[in-house]
Amino acid sequence: MQNVQLNSASLNTLNQQSLSTLPADVDVPKYDRSKLTAGIVHIGVGGFHRAHQAMYVNELLKTPGSESWAICGVGLLEANRGLRDVLVKQDYLYSLTVRHPNGQIDHQVIGSMIDFLFAPENKQQVIDKLVNADTKIVSLTITEGGYNFNPATGEFDYTNPEIIHDMANFHDPITAFGYITAALKQRKALGMKPFTVQSCDNVQHNGDMIRKMLLAFVSKIDAELGQWIEANVAFPNAMVDRITPVTTKADIEYVAKTLHINDEWPITCEAFTQWVIEDNFSDSRPAFDNAGAQFVADVTPFEKMKIRLLNAGHSVLGLLGSIHGFATIDEAVSDPLFATYLRKFMDDEVTPLIEQLPGIDLNQYKDTLIERFANPNIKDSLARICLESSAKLPKFIIASINENIALNRDTSLACLVIATWCLYSDKQVNQQGEALEINDQMAAQLHQFASKTEQDPLAFLQLTDLFGDLNNQATFCKEYLKAIADLYAPNSDIKAIMQARLQAKS
Repeated sequence: MQNVQLNSASLNTLNQQSLSTLPADVDVPKYDRSKLTAGIVHIGVGGFHRAHQAMYVNELLKTPGSESWAICGVGLLEANRGLRDVLVKQDYLYSLTVRHPNGQIDHQVIGSMIDFLFAPENKQQVIDKLVNADTKIVSLTITEGGYNFNPATGEFDYTNPEIIHDMANFHDPITAFGYITAALKQRKALGMKPFTVQSCDNVQHNGDMIRKMLLAFVSKIDAELGQWIEANVAFPNAMVDRITPVTTKADIEYVAKTLHINDEWPITCEAFTQWVIEDNFSDSRPAFDNAGAQFVADVTPFEKMKIRLLNAGHSVLGLLGSIHGFATIDEAVSDPLFATYLRKFMDDEVTPLIEQLPGIDLNQYKDTLIERFANPNIKDSLARICLESSAKLPKFIIASINENIALNRDTSLACLVIATWCLYSDKQVNQQGEALEINDQMAAQLHQFASKTEQDPLAFLQLTDLFGDLNNQATFCKEYLKAIADLYAPNSDIKAIMQARLQAKS
């Protein structure tokens, strides 16, 4: 989001001093922020982190004895400069607007962040913070693409230019891998306990993933350090969930009008939130369970349920809805055909792959997902949902396709989503001819392969880094060819194609 300045000279800036001027029904930090220390250093301070982990920490800090678990944010990218400037100006405070489906709105000010380091200006300061004995957890929201793995093989991508730089310039890091490695090397040399590396990203087995990628990175630099990390550093898996749209100018104006305060980067989110964490830490850990999170021995079944249903459901609506011309998730799922298609996809092509979890009613969970998606007070853009699809779809949808193929089960609804992704990547316009906003690290490759579809209908599937051997699966390819023929036909209508798929399934 661009930094938007309001012409509101009469409004106070949100900061520690102005908290007392907020309306009485706003939940503001009443704990003494001056007595906090940052036990958590978080890399990748985006909207989701501030609506999720930072919110849980804020709740935890209301409990006496939790003062050592505040957050120091870290921005690794030049694009984080504006956020740094806003947070410094606001004493690292920001407002959280929680919008319920029934129209109820709750307001909070989150005070759990007490510092923010901007790496491009002072890399050593970031490394020193990671080495500091107060730092017990280094947490991450760096998006799926930030884990630097090949989507088809799951292996570390050593060809990434930033990774090549970090390997050759060990003390001048750019990536999260470089910073974490530099800090752990120093902690090992000093005889210190390592910190926990805690992923908070929507990546299945996210702790296992960052562990595997970090060890692959370190093994090429310092084998002895890699062995020490493997033996001593914990990487807990976690399942995270809270729909958090990108902040807009309208959100800033809403906060100014409603709270009579100037917050230059507020966050809006849904009421639902969930955090299931594997109880596996290198050192002491916060009592996140006292703030509403859940510690478990094995996160795997919880994250599979969430990734294959919620995240996949988002992508289904995102791609099909974008081609139709919808702009937001609630707009798409409020269309009965899209809601029916999504539910049929979840019921027929995903639920049979999900094991029953204690205390979880899958039908109720799916009902809740539809309700959450339809929340008219959360305008989550389809462009955001489709962001970095190349890093998401292999885990969200293609994994289910492969499981169903192995079990000789139908994949026709998911198949249409993949074919629609091809059209989306090829033409880059919706069916009204309006340009689509494409944001993907693999955008050029996606377009390169998709653009050959009219000469070779299976061309998109030949991008094996994403699709593996799907182009050799006869039954899937038969369905895919039908979908491509329908989508590329003159005057094709995505809704008519969806309806035909549903009728064929019934």
